[in-house]
Amino acid sequence: MKKYSVLTKYINLLKNDNVGEWNCDKENDGSAERPIQLPFVIYSITVDKLADDIYKFAKESDEIVPSKYAEILQANGIEWNSDSMIKADVSVLDAQCILALLIASLRAERFCDGALLGFIESGAVTRWLKRLQELDEA
Repeated sequence: MKKYSVLTKYINLLKNDNVGEWNCDKENDGSAERPIQLPFVIYSITVDKLADDIYKFAKESDEIVPSKYAEILQANGIEWNSDSMIKADVSVLDAQCILALLIASLRAERFCDGALLGFIESGAVTRWLKRLQELDEA
């Protein structure tokens, strides 16, 4: 079994998955009696399992300390923002940095609803997973 297969299996699973959709409150009118609920993303079971597996892998791995993802990104010239992370040249990144990108995308979701959806829809998450797959095969 390859080292990153627990994560790279999601390459194909994400391909045919409706990864998530926005839930916007269309029933309430914004009054004190019926306040509007802020929009949020309802993620698919596949994305929820991917997130769980990323955290589990990071926690059990000796390659990365999950809380150090921002420092790892910075050391690789990547800022912790969607533009920099999406545009990162994965072909030159090691597994530690790829894992940091995956963790950072999950952490971004905690601060900005829909951030993870943006990373998935841009193709970044799949590129990161494919890079792990390449590293596994090398």
